[in-house]
Amino acid sequence: MKKNDQYFISASINLARQGMQANRGGPFGAVVVKDQQIIGSGQNLVTSAHDPTAHAEVVAIRSACQQLNTFELNGCVIYTSCEPCPMCLGAIYWARIDRVVFAATRHDAAEAKFDDEWLYREIPLTWEKRKLSYQQIGQAEAMQLFDEWNIKHDKTRY
Repeated sequence: MKKNDQYFISASINLARQGMQANRGGPFGAVVVKDQQIIGSGQNLVTSAHDPTAHAEVVAIRSACQQLNTFELNGCVIYTSCEPCPMCLGAIYWARIDRVVFAATRHDAAEAKFDDEWLYREIPLTWEKRKLSYQQIGQAEAMQLFDEWNIKHDKTRY
């Protein structure tokens, strides 16, 4: 039986509900699918894992990467109960996932008091204009690392 997008989005929503009811974290779930098979799944574990990066999408990506023994998820689709926040979207891009399918929007999440809009507004700003205090030091020393990377012969590109 060929599973469709609705099947997998329902799986992500069910994971979200299970995690929420078990008090693992907020009402968010995600699954990563390759060749019609769920290869990674995740629930929001922010509060139970004491980890602000343990969003459902990040947990699902980590799970899928471990399952496939890789750091790239080309050919995969991520299904998530809610439109990914900026952090999760970044992780999705870095994982090279082909497609995102989501249920609720970021505006729906905001109505439920999960408001990431402030972060969407901060991202396009230069670091000098962001609300978070930044200080740049050690640039020359850090640039040496890039020079060393560029001549390293046994590196794994990503």
